[in-house]
Amino acid sequence: MTMLTLPPDHKERIRLSAEVHARPPQPLAAPLIVSYLVLYTGPDASDSHLQAVTALAQLYKATPPTEGATHYTAHLDKVRVIWERHTEYCRYTFIRQDIDEHAPFESPPLADIPEDWRANLPGEVLYAAHVLMVHAPEEGPAIDDAVKRIFGGGELVGSKIAGGVALTSFRSYSDGFNRFLIRNRSMSPLQAGRQLQGLLEMDTYRMMALLALPVARELGKLLTEREQELAGITREMADGDHADESGLLDRITRLEADIERRHSQHYYRFSAASAYYGIVQARIRELREQRVENLQTFAEFIERRLAPAMNTVTAVAERLESMSKHLARATQLLSTRVALTQEQQSRKLLEAMARRAKLQLRLQQTVEGLSIAAITYYVVGLIGYAAEGGEVLGVPLDPKIIQAISIPFVVAGLAWSLARVRRALEKAEE
Repeated sequence: MTMLTLPPDHKERIRLSAEVHARPPQPLAAPLIVSYLVLYTGPDASDSHLQAVTALAQLYKATPPTEGATHYTAHLDKVRVIWERHTEYCRYTFIRQDIDEHAPFESPPLADIPEDWRANLPGEVLYAAHVLMVHAPEEGPAIDDAVKRIFGGGELVGSKIAGGVALTSFRSYSDGFNRFLIRNRSMSPLQAGRQLQGLLEMDTYRMMALLALPVARELGKLLTEREQELAGITREMADGDHADESGLLDRITRLEADIERRHSQHYYRFSAASAYYGIVQARIRELREQRVENLQTFAEFIERRLAPAMNTVTAVAERLESMSKHLARATQLLSTRVALTQEQQSRKLLEAMARRAKLQLRLQQTVEGLSIAAITYYVVGLIGYAAEGGEVLGVPLDPKIIQAISIPFVVAGLAWSLARVRRALEKAEE
């Protein structure tokens, strides 16, 4: 094959191209039984699950997963294991062809895995199920005595899918596992693998979506309290004559900080719930169900019970977003009012300072006038003493006349000197 010269590959090209082939369905041939575990790890999961899978492979001397792998499958004696790591959880699928036809769920494939390894798996069990796939005749009732015995006579949900019938009760039994029964009439191994994977993913993502429901219920109660508190603040804001605006601003900023903290804390959970709910709906559509008489389909059962929960989650998320916006507007309005109040107070303060400055100026001018009079008195007195001395020395001048003549000149000189000093100070201030 001719290799063409091209620009360098994007660093993610190979990984993104392979993503479309990630986690492919396994071809499955009935009869078989499956044990399925979903372990919640949170979005910050470490590599502990990869280490656990590696340890399991080493126990059976199987090829371990590669470093950084997110998917692994291997045959461990009679059991095939499939491990997948997702953003918030890891899931394990254990498949065995050998089944006990009389009591299939009494010896599931997970029981063949060492107990110590099972007990020490990291994470928390969020979902667990056993799936029994058996051959079934082309014609015949979907529900017979064997089906009733498997599900203990409980109410069933199911439908025709591809070339078979899938049934479940959506209940957890005494062993902690849900149960599915797939009666394979004409499905190919690859079809059977896709249908089984679709059913398990439908229920897995149903549980993942419902993780937001307890959060929404708790947050809904809190939002009711916070909305009442915001209503009280806005009522006080409307009563402008009596409102303590600084105190209100402190209260509303604390409330806004609390709501923003909860918004950032729960935004991921609510967004993830919406995404998981979309996947549930997609998996149900992919089943292409056909109704079995007297049974609810998976779509009907899931939508009737999951849709109200998702509506609750959506409503609480919208209330949280709406309250955040209302708080931002109220804070902005109150901040503007506080700023206007402070501006008015500042203007009054400046006016008072201007009045005081005028009074000080008048007082200063009065003091200056008194100072000129006092200094003139002393200077004229000195001139009088000098004239008296001249009279003693024989100078023919009358001291009283000289004092009288000097007064205007002394006053003018002092006034000129004070004016010059004032102009010098004004220039220095500029």
